[in-house]
Amino acid sequence: MIFGEKFRRKYALSEAGEANVKKGVFWTVVTNLLVLSGTALLYLLMRAFMAVLVDGAPLPSALPYLAGVVAFFVLSLLVHSNQYQYTYSVVYDEVGFVRTSLAERLRKLPLSFFAHRDLADLTVTMMSDVDRLEHVWSHVLGYLYGGYISTALMAVGVTAYNWKLGLACLWGVPVAFALLFGSRKVFAAYAAKAKAAALAVADSVQETLEGMREIRATNQEARYLDGVSATIDESECQQTAAELRTGIFVNSASVIMRLGMATTVLVGARLILAGEIDFMTFFMYLLMVTRIYAPFDQSLALIAEIFVSDVSVQRLNEILHTPEATGSEEFAPVGHDVAFDHVGFSYGTGDDAALEDVTFVAKEGEVTALVGPSGSGKSTCARLAARLWDHTSGSLTVGGVEVLDIDPETLMRDFSMVFQDVTLFDDTVMENIRLGRRGATDEEVLAAAAAANCDEFVGKLSDGYATEIGENGALLSGGERQRISIARALLKDAPIVLLDEATASLDVENETKVQGALSRLLANKTVLVIAHRMRTVMGADKVVVLDEGRVAEQGSPNELLSADGMFARMVKLQSESAAWSLAQKA
Repeated sequence: MIFGEKFRRKYALSEAGEANVKKGVFWTVVTNLLVLSGTALLYLLMRAFMAVLVDGAPLPSALPYLAGVVAFFVLSLLVHSNQYQYTYSVVYDEVGFVRTSLAERLRKLPLSFFAHRDLADLTVTMMSDVDRLEHVWSHVLGYLYGGYISTALMAVGVTAYNWKLGLACLWGVPVAFALLFGSRKVFAAYAAKAKAAALAVADSVQETLEGMREIRATNQEARYLDGVSATIDESECQQTAAELRTGIFVNSASVIMRLGMATTVLVGARLILAGEIDFMTFFMYLLMVTRIYAPFDQSLALIAEIFVSDVSVQRLNEILHTPEATGSEEFAPVGHDVAFDHVGFSYGTGDDAALEDVTFVAKEGEVTALVGPSGSGKSTCARLAARLWDHTSGSLTVGGVEVLDIDPETLMRDFSMVFQDVTLFDDTVMENIRLGRRGATDEEVLAAAAAANCDEFVGKLSDGYATEIGENGALLSGGERQRISIARALLKDAPIVLLDEATASLDVENETKVQGALSRLLANKTVLVIAHRMRTVMGADKVVVLDEGRVAEQGSPNELLSADGMFARMVKLQSESAAWSLAQKA
């Protein structure tokens, strides 16, 4: 069987997509055979006229022939409309389904997958690669496999009728296809280079747009634009090289296949002279050979396109067949203590351990602060707790339940997160807050917003909570964006809260307002705080000091100050830096 799981994976199709390809193949076969029947109708008409002209037979009635022509056109309309439906129209549903499937898959993949794929790469896969495969699904598969089957049926017929003429017609077909399949590695190599160059263009453009502020601030516009131009030129060269080589092989194969027409004429003429066939049989073969080659003319180009699309298929399959982060949807913790027990973690197989033998407990109803130098593993601990990443050794439990055994989305229901870098969407203030809990009423959203001190700045916006705030909240200040983030967390009201430098970039006034909102958010919750400001940490119930992925010390702030260890040294350094001031020399 040419169809099945292997076929779907080969072309990145869904089961529904495969079913539609089957229908497209069927109607393509019917169409090709119907067109061939048109040549048979012409053959019968020519034989009748030859009988009149040569043998003096009476002129036949035109009615049967007119009826045949009408029937041919009616059937042709019906068959072509069905072929169009199952090779073109249904493909748009497949495209939508595949893009939705990719989005769903990306939503469920572990974050370790995204560590190796940048945004431009994934965008190209979702858009450009699916676009390329859309053309394969609609213009290639039905015609190609339908051409295989219909031509095989024709070949059996013409060879059975006269094997000499049959061989003369068809010998070029296997030779042409052997040439194409033999050059498959060449197609794949140049297609991979062209795709890599196209990705470099996407990366370069994205980097330039995202870093425009820094580029302008450092007067680097010309250098960056030159770099973008260079990647575009390289992509154009690689694409041209790939197209050129494809054209050379496809046209060479087409020429070889067309030589079959010449051999048909030569063999046919010889057979006529030998008296083995009459002129009308020879004429019939000349008509049929044009129809036999027509599907294969198209198939040669289609096969080349399939070879080129292999790169896109591999990129889609990498996403569609990457194992998801899975687990039980039943989560019944006993309390919400977050316990690390000899936890280890590495971001990649060849990377050094980001965490090693980390053990501590963040108790429910307490604030546990994670402190330490940059790169010590503070944010990693928070990510592991919420199963944004999966720890590689040890045990990490929430309420006594191992997080690796719980579906990430189910586990995430018990977590609220407030980060220093807030992500907002180009939507209203109301809808940005409602992201905290799907289905929340307007009254609940407004109550959370009021508790997060959002009313003050929202009241100054043109349409209040219905104001569109621009991409990533471009119309808001840092403090206003932070308060929206806290409002989301308040609306969600999860029992565990992760805070990652939530107030680090705020001015004094905004910090005070945000801290007031945070006080309402953190009441009676399990709280993990990542902070560098020691005055923030001093109010915590417990401090865990991390250094190079290990727990250096832990205890209450006062206990750690008394121990005069790493934490005490950090507090002392911050106290000294607080006394530093700008001064002009005379």
